[in-house]
Amino acid sequence: MTDSFISKKPIPTRERLIMALDVPSIPEAQALVEELGDAVVFYKVGMELFMAGDYFGFIEWLKQRNKKVFVDLKFFDVPATVGRAIRALSQKGVDLATIHGNDAIMEAAAKEKGSLKVLAVTALTSLDRGDLDDLGFQCDVRELVLSRAKRALQIGCDGIVSSGLEAPMLRQELDNRLLIITPGIRPLDNREEDDQKRVVSVEQAFRNGADYIVVGRPIRDADNRQAMAEKIQQQIAAQFK
Repeated sequence: MTDSFISKKPIPTRERLIMALDVPSIPEAQALVEELGDAVVFYKVGMELFMAGDYFGFIEWLKQRNKKVFVDLKFFDVPATVGRAIRALSQKGVDLATIHGNDAIMEAAAKEKGSLKVLAVTALTSLDRGDLDDLGFQCDVRELVLSRAKRALQIGCDGIVSSGLEAPMLRQELDNRLLIITPGIRPLDNREEDDQKRVVSVEQAFRNGADYIVVGRPIRDADNRQAMAEKIQQQIAAQFK
């Protein structure tokens, strides 16, 4: 496979791994961060932790430890409400945040983002063609992802969340103008059945054009979590030599 889509953005290599803290409580999340130590710099905090307690206190705890924070709450509401939410997040030292929805929602978020980078969700990696049919989308997954990415770029979002399967198309069509954050990462020796349907390996994701990858279960469920995180960091570093 060609390496022509390898990210050229000046992102520190070890920050390209974003660990998804998909655990049920703040103490468990803190213990996992401490266990991983320097193996992970960037963390995604999503809906599960939002419902678990002091979400914003935990974000502050991460920032005190010089960690980067990706708030993945996929804001979808009245545009003015989303804009105010993004403005509030921008004052908490958050680095990335996701939004969902139409042009007006993206416009409101882009207007209020400050130094926060806003990511538009294209199509969840848990969805396939059959799921999109059920939701009433009468287009191909690739067409939907490209359409949403183009609109996000025009409106002023900084990046998108997209499967690594669609990343080469996005790079061909949009060059390097958007950040591409790719979830659904599964090591080649860890392709167990789960709710992620459009998955890629670490190497595939970056060769296809991802700037960051989001990894959750392969690290969280490993016998030695720190060793697994370091293994993935080594795989990433090999792509950027």
